[in-house]
Amino acid sequence: MLTLDKIYHAKYILKRVIRETDVIHAPKINPESEIWLKTENLQITGSFKVRGAYYKMSCLSEEEKARGVIACSAGNHAQGVALAAAGNGIKSIICLPDGAPISKVEATKSYGAEVCLVKGVYDDAYAEALRQRDEYGYTFIHPFDDENVIAGQGTIGLELIEQIPDMDAVIVPIGGGGLISGVAFAIKSLNPDIKVYGVQAAGAPSMYNAVRDGKIESLNSVSTIADGIAVKEPGENTFELVSKYVDEIVTVTDDEISAAILALMEQQKLVTEGAGAVPVAAAMFNKVPVKGKKVVCLLSGGNIDVTILSRVIKRGLLMTGRNSTLNIELIDKPGQLMDVSRIIAELGGNVISIHHERANEGSAVNGCYLRIVLETRNYEHINEIKNALRDNGFRLTND
Repeated sequence: MLTLDKIYHAKYILKRVIRETDVIHAPKINPESEIWLKTENLQITGSFKVRGAYYKMSCLSEEEKARGVIACSAGNHAQGVALAAAGNGIKSIICLPDGAPISKVEATKSYGAEVCLVKGVYDDAYAEALRQRDEYGYTFIHPFDDENVIAGQGTIGLELIEQIPDMDAVIVPIGGGGLISGVAFAIKSLNPDIKVYGVQAAGAPSMYNAVRDGKIESLNSVSTIADGIAVKEPGENTFELVSKYVDEIVTVTDDEISAAILALMEQQKLVTEGAGAVPVAAAMFNKVPVKGKKVVCLLSGGNIDVTILSRVIKRGLLMTGRNSTLNIELIDKPGQLMDVSRIIAELGGNVISIHHERANEGSAVNGCYLRIVLETRNYEHINEIKNALRDNGFRLTND
């Protein structure tokens, strides 16, 4: 059974291994509340996962260590297991889904693990890890549904109670549920009045559905930029703990996650992966009742694939009204482009790109179209520019 004593023991074991990450004030995330950020994205290996993996490894018998360990992961647990195994002189094999970011695959190898790429998603990697465990006798290190792993993750809850004892709530990402199970158990055991909210990606709502329906369910598929929490089915232990100790679970879209990643980079100078940004997305878009509250968002990891970072930033800009595309129908005569440019410039818009073409079949003979991509401040700024263009006689065709 998971106990508070076990979590305190995990804290003692991990003290010489992991970093006690800082809690940073983030006043701009949601001006109507007091938001703080628990920076597990700055943890060694770039994720909280090393806590559970290392504590689990410390609890193995000498015989289990001698057989070697195997794990499955979307990336962060892999690095935690690889580092913990190397630190304890244990051979490690990690099964990763073949779609895992190359950066996570290479990082796992760099810690000394043998990597086995499996076609499919996390759950397919899980099945392959169990098959190899049974065939070769390895010791399996579960990424979330193990009481020692959960106890390791629960040390974050102990740190938060010490760092911000007067917090009203904590918002935690959920994939399989190991992190929130440990954090919620620790916090509720010490202060039941603190609210614990869980957040899942809308494209992978396995725990959300399970708690709503009162039973463990498996999703047919998952689709989200938050690859670290793209889990089809929650664990038995985690489902039980979440059902008992978590106050509410909500979901956020990929666009909202992208906006949160962008906000953290711009406002806090922090890089997070999709899974790490979901609590901030929930706070930014008021998915949980944070107004007037002192709330901690747990940034679970920072191992974002840099090859998709530009696309995530672009989605974040669009989501927050920082980028806009205008399609304008014009009469093909001198000065039209100059007038449009003048209106945009006077209102502080910044033109990023422009495309001009003559009208096609079905349009006026002397007509033409202008497509402009703008850098803007927010949605109010976009509407201000659109209204000014209309007031000057221009017709916008994408309203």
